[in-house]
Amino acid sequence: MNNESGSWKKIVTDFNATVGDVINILNNTGLKIVLIVSENGFLEGTISDGDIRRGLLKGISIKDSVSEIIHRNSLVVPPKMKREMVLQLMIANKIQQIPIVDETNKILGVHHWDEINTVSIRENTMVIMAGGLGTRLRPATDEIPKPLLRVSGKPILEHIIEKAKFDGFKKFVLAVYYLGNKIEDYFKDGSQFGVEIEYLKETKPLGTAGALSLLTNNLHKDLVVTNGDVITEIDYGQLLDFHILHNATATMAVRLHEIQNQFGVVQTDGIKITGYEEKPILRSNINAGVYAIKPEALKLLVANENCDMPTLFERLKASSMLTIAYPLNEHLQDIGNFSDFRKANSNEDLVRKNYE
Repeated sequence: MNNESGSWKKIVTDFNATVGDVINILNNTGLKIVLIVSENGFLEGTISDGDIRRGLLKGISIKDSVSEIIHRNSLVVPPKMKREMVLQLMIANKIQQIPIVDETNKILGVHHWDEINTVSIRENTMVIMAGGLGTRLRPATDEIPKPLLRVSGKPILEHIIEKAKFDGFKKFVLAVYYLGNKIEDYFKDGSQFGVEIEYLKETKPLGTAGALSLLTNNLHKDLVVTNGDVITEIDYGQLLDFHILHNATATMAVRLHEIQNQFGVVQTDGIKITGYEEKPILRSNINAGVYAIKPEALKLLVANENCDMPTLFERLKASSMLTIAYPLNEHLQDIGNFSDFRKANSNEDLVRKNYE
């Protein structure tokens, strides 16, 4: 995004410019868009190289005003739109630049394809817990481990790895147990997916944290850990940055869960009615199954002993180590049973094809 450096200002002009002026800007910058901005900095429209070509074919002169070819209903995005969504908009609309504007339509910068499509590689390792038995999904998991069940045509685990790769992660460790050989056969060393994959092989179920006790590498960087049955739009990099910013020993992604009481609730003090609330909503934060952890947190694990993540967080808290919550606003689908599995797929026919 070019809003911080101010280089986007090189492609800005106003209604006093001619078509020839715009052509010069395009030639000098090597970009494919020019922003037409008002005196107060508000975006009036854009002109692309395609707009100029179409205008010239219609007989427009290079001496004519830009008002003859301006595109006034330009696609724009707010400054806080996530990188992934911006990329999707670019692909869907077959464009390589999108202006960034605030709520008043004041220009703040420009997203360029070459910049936003390049992500900084993170040296942190991502551990995916893929050893579960998938009992609640039987018979689908009788011969296929749950992380290999297909959602929208590809294994759950592949969705997780692709999303993390998009966020800059290239080093993965898969903790496997039940039918783990099938996971290894599918992903191998990860090279066909453009990543590096190693395996932690459990000889017995070790829980959502216990497998981390098998890590033998001398870790110097914080880890991202996720359950192998959670498909989410979370930005794993932002989770890690949040964790590091707060200097936490462990960070848990949490999501808001709401349960609405189906009845009116009467509040009483003895027999005296003190209040009444019609179908109140109970709100609570629940564990999303995605974490960021400092290497020193692993010292509280016993080698090859079962331990789940909530227990590890309790041990850390008891040891006066900082544990924090990362609010998860993005979509998340935890695939724990057939109802969840159906939600993750578009229809029951697709679900049936995934495990028959």
